[in-house]
Amino acid sequence: MFRFAPSPNGYLHRGHAYSALLNQRAAAASGGRLLLRIEDIDVTRARAEFETAIYEDLGWLGLTWEEPVMRQSERFDAYRQALAELDRLGLLYPSFMSRKEIAAATADSDWPRDPDGAPLYPGTEREWSKARRQAETASGRPYALRLDMKRALDGSPALSWQEVDPFGHEASVVQAADPAAWGDVVLARKALPASYHLSVVVDDAFQGVTDIVRGLDLQPSTSVHRVLQALLDLPEPCYFHHRLILDETGAKLAKSRGSETIRARRDAGESPGELIAGLGLRPQN
Repeated sequence: MFRFAPSPNGYLHRGHAYSALLNQRAAAASGGRLLLRIEDIDVTRARAEFETAIYEDLGWLGLTWEEPVMRQSERFDAYRQALAELDRLGLLYPSFMSRKEIAAATADSDWPRDPDGAPLYPGTEREWSKARRQAETASGRPYALRLDMKRALDGSPALSWQEVDPFGHEASVVQAADPAAWGDVVLARKALPASYHLSVVVDDAFQGVTDIVRGLDLQPSTSVHRVLQALLDLPEPCYFHHRLILDETGAKLAKSRGSETIRARRDAGESPGELIAGLGLRPQN
């Protein structure tokens, strides 16, 4: 079971097309199934017109997927249940420091950073007493729920994942996971019922996804996903992290950078076959 899981917070670009096409072809090569999941957990940024555009762009590329399409906005209860289990295990705590406050507290140039380059949370509130946590929470101050990574990893066996090329071009390898490199990751915020890390592992398990094909930029996140899968007793999928599609400056394509969209190329008269060939893939009948 494969899945392509875009967020409806902008139009898709060629990087999305490449990932979606690889998932489609991997599913076909293995006799598997392809799901489309709409990751609209951030309801403040999700837009109906962008979701409609996802269906149109993927259909224009020749993709088909199983119905019905699942939306993360319909899964909030499942995320709350996962958080409740982690809390039962004593692995969650509220963090009231804002991003600005964390940046100020970690301004030292030698302060460690996570794989995405953000300064690691300094752990200021990790050892607060239960009474203080309750008092601060009751005060109405906004807070995030963080995973106590050290406690989560205490006594657990070393984690890893299988990096498996679904097309058989490369040998499978066991990749060592390093969740500690991320520190105490955020798993939920007041306006966000679950982070990407939590929602994706809960939804992949629920949908029976066995093979995850996604961009190389998400490979470091797999360490966090593996520890959450272990803690929540969820099945471990195989992973394949593919190359990224870059722009003319050598930067990865991104909605936030205003990268050229599939829709723009369609409007300019490019055919699906031309776009697919431009990605280094052979068009398929």
